[in-house]
Amino acid sequence: MIPRLEAEGENMSSLYPRIAEALFPIGWIAGLTFREALRRRLVLAAFGLGTAFLALFGLALFLIHRELTRFGPPDPRMREEIVGFFMLAALYVANFLIVMAAVVGTADTIAGEIASGVIQAVAARPIARWQILIGKGAGHAVWLLLYGIWLAGGVIGITALITGWAPRGWARGLALLELEAMIPLSLSLWAGTRFSTLATGALGLGLYGVAFIGGWAEQVGGLVGQATVVDLGILASLLMPAEAIWRRAAYELQSPLARLMGPNPFTATTIPSDRMILYALFYIVLLLALAAYQFERRDL
Repeated sequence: MIPRLEAEGENMSSLYPRIAEALFPIGWIAGLTFREALRRRLVLAAFGLGTAFLALFGLALFLIHRELTRFGPPDPRMREEIVGFFMLAALYVANFLIVMAAVVGTADTIAGEIASGVIQAVAARPIARWQILIGKGAGHAVWLLLYGIWLAGGVIGITALITGWAPRGWARGLALLELEAMIPLSLSLWAGTRFSTLATGALGLGLYGVAFIGGWAEQVGGLVGQATVVDLGILASLLMPAEAIWRRAAYELQSPLARLMGPNPFTATTIPSDRMILYALFYIVLLLALAAYQFERRDL
């Protein structure tokens, strides 16, 4: 019994250095990618415009809340519903900005460096190609997560600061919006191993457009009771589940009263289930695995 435990201990102790050896190149590539992304004008412009968006939202909300306090409905719950509707409208825009930043800002992460030949200098080092790909994905994921927190978290935080109210499901909603940003990133990593930068960006925008109109088709189909249209919308969501994740996030951020009041432009009549969240996670992992497989076999 004792020799067996000693053998297992030796196996575990030898496993840790191998894990560290595999993770170190990924962290190194991720750090370089993150610093390079911050130096790019596109990322700086995204954060700058995001700051302007938050400033405008904060000023408008302050004025709206002041008028509601003075002349609005006497019931504070009704004032909260009005504020919540405006917050969801701002989050709808923030969600769009996050997705566009993920599509446009990561389209050249693999494809652009293959076309320019930069990737050959990195691949010549004793680093596996899958480590390069995962490292680049992790570097972009960091600034996208920060951007999502800055925009979506900023909208929720400004709302709480000015009005003293925040939706109960704000943490779940924010986590879902962060998950949504990873979907176009994983698509860019996969497409970049097969297509050019322009084609990768066009594919990301095109699939998001399909998912967007599919999401609206699913809502309208559910509203009028047309099952075929609902199925078409679900099929579009399977091609790119970003819009479905937004609708689930919007549902989490709604108040119970708003859910009872029926559909509005920023929520949904059909609510994506937990299975759609699991599918989104599977979608990301599958695209990363396919990207690593394709990248390992591509001529650079």
